[in-house]
Amino acid sequence: MQIRTKKGHLWIGLIILLCYCGQKAKAATVDTVSFYSQSMDRKMKTVIILPENYKTTGKLPVVYLLHGYSGDYSDWIKKVPAVASYADQYKVIIVCPDGGFAGWYLNSPVDKHSQYETFITAELVPWVDQHFPTYGNRDKRAIMGLSMGGFGALYLAIEHQDTFGAAGSMSGAVDLTGLAGSFGIDKLLGPYSKYPKRWEEHSILYLTHKLVNDSLKLIIDCGASDFLYQQNVALHKKLLYDKIDHDFITRPGEHTWTYWANSIQFELLFMHHFFDLSKN
Repeated sequence: MQIRTKKGHLWIGLIILLCYCGQKAKAATVDTVSFYSQSMDRKMKTVIILPENYKTTGKLPVVYLLHGYSGDYSDWIKKVPAVASYADQYKVIIVCPDGGFAGWYLNSPVDKHSQYETFITAELVPWVDQHFPTYGNRDKRAIMGLSMGGFGALYLAIEHQDTFGAAGSMSGAVDLTGLAGSFGIDKLLGPYSKYPKRWEEHSILYLTHKLVNDSLKLIIDCGASDFLYQQNVALHKKLLYDKIDHDFITRPGEHTWTYWANSIQFELLFMHHFFDLSKN
Protein backbone atom coordinates (compact mmCIF):
# COMPACT_ATOMS: atom_id res chain seq x y z
CA MET A 1 0.00 0.00 0.00
CA GLN A 2 1.35 3.45 -0.92
CA ILE A 3 0.85 6.35 1.54
CA ARG A 4 1.20 9.82 0.08
CA THR A 5 2.70 12.72 2.02
CA LYS A 6 -0.37 14.92 1.77
CA LYS A 7 -2.03 15.08 5.16
CA GLY A 8 -5.41 13.80 4.02
CA HIS A 9 -3.93 10.84 2.18
CA LEU A 10 -1.67 10.05 5.15
CA TRP A 11 -4.61 9.81 7.57
CA ILE A 12 -6.63 7.71 5.15
CA GLY A 13 -3.64 5.40 4.70
CA LEU A 14 -3.17 5.01 8.45
CA ILE A 15 -6.86 4.29 9.00
CA ILE A 16 -6.83 1.61 6.30
CA LEU A 17 -3.66 0.11 7.77
CA LEU A 18 -5.14 0.02 11.28
CA CYS A 19 -8.34 -1.59 10.01
CA TYR A 20 -6.31 -4.17 8.12
CA CYS A 21 -4.22 -5.01 11.19
CA GLY A 22 -7.35 -5.28 13.30
CA GLN A 23 -8.87 -7.74 10.86
CA LYS A 24 -5.72 -9.81 10.85
CA ALA A 25 -5.60 -9.86 14.65
CA LYS A 26 -9.17 -11.14 14.81
CA ALA A 27 -9.35 -13.98 12.36
CA ALA A 28 -10.34 -17.60 12.23
CA THR A 29 -7.63 -20.24 12.14
CA VAL A 30 -7.46 -22.19 8.89
CA ASP A 31 -5.51 -25.44 9.00
CA THR A 32 -5.16 -28.62 6.97
CA VAL A 33 -5.11 -31.88 8.89
CA SER A 34 -4.33 -35.36 7.65
CA PHE A 35 -4.96 -38.77 9.18
CA TYR A 36 -5.11 -42.35 8.00
CA SER A 37 -8.53 -43.62 6.97
CA GLN A 38 -9.09 -47.36 7.27
CA SER A 39 -12.10 -47.24 4.98
CA MET A 40 -10.15 -45.44 2.25
CA ASP A 41 -6.85 -47.21 3.02
CA ARG A 42 -4.88 -43.98 2.75
CA LYS A 43 -4.28 -40.66 4.45
CA MET A 44 -7.05 -38.16 3.91
CA LYS A 45 -6.70 -34.37 4.07
CA THR A 46 -9.30 -32.03 5.53
CA VAL A 47 -9.42 -28.26 6.01
CA ILE A 48 -10.52 -27.22 9.50
CA ILE A 49 -11.65 -23.61 10.07
CA LEU A 50 -11.76 -22.62 13.74
CA PRO A 51 -13.28 -19.36 14.97
CA GLU A 52 -11.18 -16.87 16.90
CA ASN A 53 -10.52 -17.84 20.52
CA TYR A 54 -12.23 -21.20 19.97
CA LYS A 55 -10.38 -22.68 22.95
CA THR A 56 -12.03 -20.28 25.38
CA THR A 57 -15.56 -20.04 23.96
CA GLY A 58 -16.79 -23.43 25.17
CA LYS A 59 -18.38 -26.05 22.96
CA LEU A 60 -19.07 -25.14 19.35
CA PRO A 61 -21.41 -26.43 16.62
CA VAL A 62 -19.89 -27.92 13.47
CA VAL A 63 -20.74 -27.49 9.79
CA TYR A 64 -19.32 -29.99 7.31
CA LEU A 65 -18.83 -28.19 3.99
CA LEU A 66 -18.43 -30.36 0.89
CA HIS A 67 -16.80 -29.45 -2.43
CA GLY A 68 -18.02 -30.30 -5.90
CA TYR A 69 -17.00 -32.58 -8.76
CA SER A 70 -13.32 -32.27 -9.78
CA GLY A 71 -12.52 -30.28 -6.62
CA ASP A 72 -10.84 -31.13 -3.34
CA TYR A 73 -10.77 -30.27 0.37
CA SER A 74 -9.16 -26.86 -0.27
CA ASP A 75 -11.73 -25.61 -2.81
CA TRP A 76 -13.95 -23.62 -0.48
CA ILE A 77 -11.24 -21.70 1.32
CA LYS A 78 -9.43 -20.96 -1.97
CA LYS A 79 -12.46 -19.96 -4.03
CA VAL A 80 -14.45 -18.26 -1.24
CA PRO A 81 -11.93 -16.96 1.36
CA ALA A 82 -14.78 -15.23 3.21
CA VAL A 83 -15.74 -18.65 4.56
CA ALA A 84 -13.16 -18.10 7.31
CA SER A 85 -14.89 -14.91 8.41
CA TYR A 86 -18.21 -16.77 8.57
CA ALA A 87 -16.70 -19.17 11.10
CA ASP A 88 -15.97 -16.12 13.26
CA GLN A 89 -19.34 -14.51 12.60
CA TYR A 90 -21.37 -17.55 13.63
CA LYS A 91 -18.91 -19.05 16.14
CA VAL A 92 -18.91 -22.37 14.34
CA ILE A 93 -16.27 -24.90 13.31
CA ILE A 94 -16.27 -25.48 9.55
CA VAL A 95 -14.87 -28.78 8.29
CA CYS A 96 -14.05 -29.24 4.59
CA PRO A 97 -13.30 -32.92 3.86
CA ASP A 98 -11.93 -34.34 0.65
CA GLY A 99 -14.51 -36.05 -1.55
CA GLY A 100 -12.17 -36.98 -4.38
CA PHE A 101 -12.25 -35.81 -7.99
CA ALA A 102 -15.45 -37.83 -8.47
CA GLY A 103 -16.01 -39.65 -5.17
CA TRP A 104 -19.63 -38.56 -4.76
CA TYR A 105 -19.51 -39.02 -0.97
CA LEU A 106 -20.94 -42.54 -1.14
CA ASN A 107 -19.65 -46.07 -0.55
CA SER A 108 -18.93 -47.55 -3.93
CA PRO A 109 -19.94 -51.20 -4.40
CA VAL A 110 -17.51 -51.25 -7.33
CA ASP A 111 -14.37 -49.53 -6.00
CA LYS A 112 -13.35 -50.72 -2.52
CA HIS A 113 -11.03 -47.73 -2.12
CA SER A 114 -13.85 -45.22 -2.66
CA GLN A 115 -15.77 -45.40 0.62
CA TYR A 116 -16.35 -41.72 1.30
CA GLU A 117 -19.61 -42.24 3.18
CA THR A 118 -17.88 -44.34 5.83
CA PHE A 119 -14.85 -42.03 5.92
CA ILE A 120 -16.93 -38.95 6.72
CA THR A 121 -19.60 -40.40 8.99
CA ALA A 122 -17.67 -43.09 10.86
CA GLU A 123 -14.13 -41.69 10.90
CA LEU A 124 -13.98 -37.94 10.30
CA VAL A 125 -16.92 -36.91 12.49
CA PRO A 126 -15.61 -38.81 15.56
CA TRP A 127 -12.08 -37.51 14.89
CA VAL A 128 -13.29 -33.89 14.87
CA ASP A 129 -15.30 -34.44 18.05
CA GLN A 130 -12.24 -35.92 19.76
CA HIS A 131 -9.84 -33.14 18.80
CA PHE A 132 -11.96 -30.00 19.06
CA PRO A 133 -14.50 -28.53 21.53
CA THR A 134 -17.68 -29.70 19.80
CA TYR A 135 -21.06 -30.61 21.26
CA GLY A 136 -20.81 -34.02 19.66
CA ASN A 137 -24.49 -34.43 18.78
CA ARG A 138 -26.76 -34.08 15.73
CA ASP A 139 -28.49 -30.95 17.09
CA LYS A 140 -25.22 -29.07 16.79
CA ARG A 141 -23.95 -30.72 13.62
CA ALA A 142 -24.91 -29.85 10.03
CA ILE A 143 -23.69 -30.70 6.56
CA MET A 144 -23.87 -28.74 3.30
CA GLY A 145 -22.17 -28.56 -0.07
CA LEU A 146 -22.25 -27.56 -3.73
CA SER A 147 -23.04 -29.65 -6.83
CA MET A 148 -21.57 -33.12 -6.11
CA GLY A 149 -21.24 -31.88 -2.53
CA GLY A 150 -24.87 -30.79 -2.50
CA PHE A 151 -25.79 -34.35 -3.37
CA GLY A 152 -23.35 -35.60 -0.73
CA ALA A 153 -24.76 -33.37 2.01
CA LEU A 154 -28.35 -34.48 1.43
CA TYR A 155 -27.42 -38.11 0.91
CA LEU A 156 -25.27 -38.40 4.04
CA ALA A 157 -27.79 -36.51 6.16
CA ILE A 158 -30.73 -38.66 5.01
CA GLU A 159 -28.80 -41.90 5.48
CA HIS A 160 -27.31 -40.79 8.83
CA GLN A 161 -30.00 -38.82 10.59
CA ASP A 162 -28.51 -39.80 13.94
CA THR A 163 -25.34 -37.92 12.93
CA PHE A 164 -26.63 -34.75 11.21
CA GLY A 165 -29.55 -32.58 12.24
CA ALA A 166 -29.57 -30.26 9.23
CA ALA A 167 -28.47 -30.37 5.60
CA GLY A 168 -28.06 -27.85 2.82
CA SER A 169 -27.60 -28.23 -0.92
CA MET A 170 -26.31 -25.60 -3.34
CA SER A 171 -26.88 -26.55 -6.99
CA GLY A 172 -26.97 -30.17 -5.91
CA ALA A 173 -27.10 -33.16 -8.24
CA VAL A 174 -30.19 -34.60 -6.58
CA ASP A 175 -31.08 -37.19 -9.25
CA LEU A 176 -28.08 -39.28 -10.30
CA THR A 177 -30.21 -41.23 -12.79
CA GLY A 178 -30.37 -38.07 -14.88
CA LEU A 179 -26.57 -37.97 -15.06
CA ALA A 180 -25.97 -41.54 -16.22
CA GLY A 181 -22.81 -41.91 -18.26
CA SER A 182 -21.22 -38.72 -16.96
CA PHE A 183 -19.24 -37.29 -14.04
CA GLY A 184 -17.65 -40.64 -13.20
CA ILE A 185 -20.73 -42.01 -11.41
CA ASP A 186 -20.79 -45.22 -13.44
CA LYS A 187 -17.31 -46.06 -12.13
CA LEU A 188 -18.75 -46.02 -8.62
CA LEU A 189 -22.17 -47.59 -9.13
CA GLY A 190 -21.70 -49.55 -12.35
CA PRO A 191 -23.59 -48.79 -15.59
CA TYR A 192 -27.09 -47.40 -15.08
CA SER A 193 -28.45 -49.76 -17.75
CA LYS A 194 -27.29 -52.72 -15.64
CA TYR A 195 -27.98 -51.38 -12.13
CA PRO A 196 -30.94 -48.95 -12.32
CA LYS A 197 -32.14 -49.85 -8.81
CA ARG A 198 -28.72 -49.12 -7.37
CA TRP A 199 -28.71 -45.67 -9.00
CA GLU A 200 -32.16 -44.90 -7.62
CA GLU A 201 -31.07 -45.97 -4.14
CA HIS A 202 -28.34 -43.33 -4.33
CA SER A 203 -30.50 -40.53 -5.74
CA ILE A 204 -32.02 -37.96 -3.38
CA LEU A 205 -35.20 -37.75 -5.43
CA TYR A 206 -35.92 -41.39 -4.58
CA LEU A 207 -34.92 -41.20 -0.89
CA THR A 208 -37.52 -38.78 0.48
CA HIS A 209 -39.54 -41.71 1.87
CA LYS A 210 -36.81 -42.01 4.52
CA LEU A 211 -37.73 -38.59 5.88
CA VAL A 212 -40.32 -37.79 8.51
CA ASN A 213 -41.38 -34.16 8.63
CA ASP A 214 -38.92 -32.15 10.71
CA SER A 215 -36.57 -35.12 11.12
CA LEU A 216 -34.02 -33.04 9.22
CA LYS A 217 -33.86 -29.30 8.72
CA LEU A 218 -33.37 -28.84 4.97
CA ILE A 219 -32.40 -25.95 2.73
CA ILE A 220 -32.09 -26.33 -1.05
CA ASP A 221 -30.75 -23.61 -3.34
CA CYS A 222 -30.25 -23.63 -7.12
CA GLY A 223 -29.90 -20.95 -9.77
CA ALA A 224 -32.62 -20.65 -12.41
CA SER A 225 -30.07 -21.05 -15.23
CA ASP A 226 -28.26 -23.99 -13.65
CA PHE A 227 -28.23 -27.22 -15.68
CA LEU A 228 -29.41 -28.98 -12.49
CA TYR A 229 -32.30 -26.58 -11.91
CA GLN A 230 -35.07 -28.92 -13.10
CA GLN A 231 -33.75 -31.67 -10.83
CA ASN A 232 -33.94 -29.33 -7.85
CA VAL A 233 -37.44 -28.15 -8.74
CA ALA A 234 -38.51 -31.80 -8.97
CA LEU A 235 -37.08 -32.45 -5.50
CA HIS A 236 -38.81 -29.37 -4.13
CA LYS A 237 -42.16 -30.57 -5.52
CA LYS A 238 -41.56 -34.10 -4.20
CA LEU A 239 -40.87 -32.76 -0.69
CA LEU A 240 -44.01 -30.64 -0.87
CA TYR A 241 -46.01 -33.69 -1.94
CA ASP A 242 -44.52 -35.71 0.92
CA LYS A 243 -45.25 -32.82 3.31
CA ILE A 244 -41.61 -32.47 4.32
CA ASP A 245 -40.86 -28.94 5.51
CA HIS A 246 -37.86 -27.35 3.82
CA ASP A 247 -36.54 -24.04 2.51
CA PHE A 248 -36.23 -23.76 -1.27
CA ILE A 249 -34.36 -20.83 -2.80
CA THR A 250 -33.88 -19.95 -6.44
CA ARG A 251 -32.69 -16.78 -8.11
CA PRO A 252 -30.92 -15.80 -11.34
CA GLY A 253 -27.64 -17.67 -11.59
CA GLU A 254 -25.71 -20.55 -13.10
CA HIS A 255 -23.46 -23.38 -11.91
CA THR A 256 -20.67 -21.04 -10.82
CA TRP A 257 -18.59 -20.03 -7.81
CA THR A 258 -20.15 -16.58 -8.01
CA TYR A 259 -23.52 -18.15 -7.26
CA TRP A 260 -22.16 -20.40 -4.50
CA ALA A 261 -20.28 -17.57 -2.81
CA ASN A 262 -23.69 -15.95 -2.38
CA SER A 263 -25.52 -19.17 -1.52
CA ILE A 264 -23.27 -20.11 1.36
CA GLN A 265 -24.25 -16.94 3.22
CA PHE A 266 -27.93 -17.92 3.16
CA GLU A 267 -27.22 -21.51 4.09
CA LEU A 268 -24.89 -20.71 6.98
CA LEU A 269 -27.49 -18.30 8.36
CA PHE A 270 -30.02 -21.15 8.10
CA MET A 271 -27.65 -23.43 10.04
CA HIS A 272 -27.03 -20.71 12.62
CA HIS A 273 -30.76 -20.51 13.33
CA PHE A 274 -30.93 -24.31 13.53
CA PHE A 275 -28.14 -24.38 16.12
CA ASP A 276 -29.74 -21.57 18.12
CA LEU A 277 -33.02 -23.47 18.35
CA SER A 278 -31.28 -26.46 19.86
CA LYS A 279 -31.17 -26.57 23.66
CA ASN A 280 -28.30 -29.03 23.84
